[in-house]
Amino acid sequence: MTVCLVSLLPVMGYGQQTPDHSEHSGHQMSVDPAGVVMNENHDTLPRDCREISRDYSLIVHAGRKYAADVPGMIFGMDTYEIRVQPCARVEITFVNEDHVRHQWMVHGLPNYLYPAGMFHIEASGGNRVTGTFIVPGDDRTYLVHCDMAQHMEKGMRGQLVAGSGSGNLWAVAGISNAFYRNFYLPGYSSLLVTLVLIGAFLSAFWLVRRP
Repeated sequence: MTVCLVSLLPVMGYGQQTPDHSEHSGHQMSVDPAGVVMNENHDTLPRDCREISRDYSLIVHAGRKYAADVPGMIFGMDTYEIRVQPCARVEITFVNEDHVRHQWMVHGLPNYLYPAGMFHIEASGGNRVTGTFIVPGDDRTYLVHCDMAQHMEKGMRGQLVAGSGSGNLWAVAGISNAFYRNFYLPGYSSLLVTLVLIGAFLSAFWLVRRP
């Protein structure tokens, strides 16, 4: 009986020393006890860049204490906006000051260079992880966030601005409004509302004066 149970352990998943990352086989991934870096890029230029415009070496801290002064937030970062030149090479050291995992991800990068259009750092509790990527040559604002469940919704949302950017993203702490506001009415909505009110008034007046 004991022999049978031991033989089943590999099938049941016990005793595995290395996690299975086969579902990320299309990504360039490095894994160590401190965390994970995906789609790192030190040297390959985006198609619209002739050379590296500038090198940046930045440190971003994450943890509960950075959300203490912001109502409704549980997790936060000490830096919610990073500004770089187009075609810059950016080295990020992500420092996790909590006991749970946190991530620092950039979305919207070119798919031909970054699988799924993203660059990803994950640091386990109390660790720091460093990764490097190169931004394209256009002026654009990229979403930065933690992809752990509810971490972005609870405060870990920022933006990477290349050049002059393409406008602020919503719900970036200290930068933009906490809620997305979509204007469904056309630009002439004020005139339209005024005409409707005048029409309603004239109709009511006509009904009242009607014999």
